[in-house]
Amino acid sequence: MVTLDADHEAWTAAQSATTAAVDGRELDVTYYEAGRDNGGPPVIFLHGIPTWSFLWRGIAPAVAEDRHVIAPDFAGYGNSQRTDDFDRSVRAQTSVLADLIAESPYNRVDLVAHDIGGGVALRYAAARSSQVRKLVLSNVACFDSWPVEYINSLGVPGVVEGWDDDEFEENMDFLFAEGAHGEADEAFVAGMKAPWAREGGRTALARAAVATNTNHTTCIDYGAITAETLCLWGADDVLQPIDNADRLADAVAGDARVVALDDAYHWVTHDRTEAYRDEVRAFLAE
Repeated sequence: MVTLDADHEAWTAAQSATTAAVDGRELDVTYYEAGRDNGGPPVIFLHGIPTWSFLWRGIAPAVAEDRHVIAPDFAGYGNSQRTDDFDRSVRAQTSVLADLIAESPYNRVDLVAHDIGGGVALRYAAARSSQVRKLVLSNVACFDSWPVEYINSLGVPGVVEGWDDDEFEENMDFLFAEGAHGEADEAFVAGMKAPWAREGGRTALARAAVATNTNHTTCIDYGAITAETLCLWGADDVLQPIDNADRLADAVAGDARVVALDDAYHWVTHDRTEAYRDEVRAFLAE
């Protein structure tokens, strides 16, 4: 099992690979998995943009002490396939999630999601309500709350591809270091940067950014979501403010509550790792 303080190289070494279909095309998808022999439905952790499954380094291994956990890299992200010829949208990533769940022997799953991973979780839970037992939604893209202006700008042709090394570092630090509440630790920032720093990474980031589409969450039938829901939110987030958590809790059909974590910005899993971990484990055990 990867430890709670793992760096991105250790996380990558612990990943496995499978395939998932997007628009009829099979794509290579990597994922972190632990606790396979534990009982209960699997817990699937879904990251957002511009992160990858390493976002869950402080959360998923602890949950795996009691549960079977899976944390995929979405298509086009992290160590999954990043060729320049397929859709990266929330709609497409929902297909990736559906294929991963179809491989599971369980009929139901729990989903823990952040940012656009929340859009994926919400789409899946609305379309397949009987298959989702519990939802944890953290600072997620929902309704018409996204894309945020800065991420949208990265999808303009030539912007990210035109960065030199200094500009790349400056923009990544803006996203992951300066954007964190307080001082971001070096392992978190280095891990978030790593996939985009590899050959082809800047083009992959641009393709991910241009695929952000608010139509993929405005169309969701939120009232069809029957899963018990925890909106576990970084209270200081200005990108996805906590008002969105209240709106979600009111919109879903299942029992829902909001828990605000103070001193946490958008990267709530990093800003308040211990508190986040405790809340998730307690909720999933209920």
